[in-house]
Amino acid sequence: MTTRPLAGTRVLDLTNVLAGPFACHQLAHLGAEVIKVEAVGRGDLARNLGSDPDLNATGMGISFLAQNAGKKSITLNLKHPDGKALLKRLVATADVLVENFRPGVMARLHLDYPRLKAIHPSLIYCAISGFGQDGPWVSRPAYDQIIQGASGLMSVTGDGDSAPLRVGSPIADTVGGLTAAMAINAALNARPRGCLIDVSMLEGLLSTMGWVLSNFLIGGQYPGAYGNENPTSAPSGTFRTGEGLLNIAANKDEQWQALCTHLGRHDLLQHLDYANREQRKRNRHRLRMTLEDSLATKSATAWEAELNALDIPSGAVLSVQEVLESEHLAARDFLEDFAASATLDRDIQVVSTGVKIDGARPKVETAPPALGADAAEIWGELGLSEDDLADLYEKGVI
Repeated sequence: MTTRPLAGTRVLDLTNVLAGPFACHQLAHLGAEVIKVEAVGRGDLARNLGSDPDLNATGMGISFLAQNAGKKSITLNLKHPDGKALLKRLVATADVLVENFRPGVMARLHLDYPRLKAIHPSLIYCAISGFGQDGPWVSRPAYDQIIQGASGLMSVTGDGDSAPLRVGSPIADTVGGLTAAMAINAALNARPRGCLIDVSMLEGLLSTMGWVLSNFLIGGQYPGAYGNENPTSAPSGTFRTGEGLLNIAANKDEQWQALCTHLGRHDLLQHLDYANREQRKRNRHRLRMTLEDSLATKSATAWEAELNALDIPSGAVLSVQEVLESEHLAARDFLEDFAASATLDRDIQVVSTGVKIDGARPKVETAPPALGADAAEIWGELGLSEDDLADLYEKGVI
């Protein structure tokens, strides 16, 4: 099916928490068989993270549920010689291996790319780390907020009073995961196959900050924190209304003129302080307060409808609940539903991926797996008997 372009691709997911699991979650949505290789006894740390203590206690924390649907789970002790041997046998059956250990960990385990390439030359090996596999910062810890701070993103988030400020979602982790998924998909298309992909969360995040960085690199402009204002134009930002906040992006002169005309503020079109884009940018704060006086007569949703009809880009600022419950996402079939099961005591909804292919949303078929739920299937494919598995269990290998 066109919604499963990666069908027949096997991915070994050795990752934890978010960046790596999110990358592999995208591959699962595109049809890959993703086998999550987790630590014996504890699994992915995300199994114990999230806002629901009861789910955390069962090893099915919300942080885990968020990006592990559609995967299979096995456990393996990679420090044990038998565990290393089993992973190598599994690698021989796979197209892709993804890991997000600290740089050097896989080499110390004798499971790094050169060793695995020797047994499987066409393997695509993707290593996700905070700062890349080399360089002076290679050994620094790599948590989302640390990367946000190191990237300069926090320095331009917020306003003069609140910056530097963390972005409200783990954007460094998820951008790192998307970067990895993009590179893996490209590598799957290469002939001959086989490569080492080095994903730096720092560099992935920096690559998304194009205009901010280019204004400094090319224009010599030191990036500042503009809050909800668009530094490239005015009026372009967030405005208070009679009810709720409204984003307006009147970036073109004709949009500015249409906005003033619709609000009955012809006086602003004649005001020298707002005569052109540069003047409006210099006087943006006074302009915003002036426009808010006019916008106070209606709600954000009412203005959204009116202004968009006039080709003045506008949108109400929604809460998470409001957008998830919107008729738009329902019509787009964005959320995935999974019924309660033996390993999950409730129905859950999780987000899918942000694409449609030929009009259809790629979806996964199975709920997030319990720890080690697919051991019999995966190890059975390698020819291990029940006695073999019992022996490996006794030795703490699985």
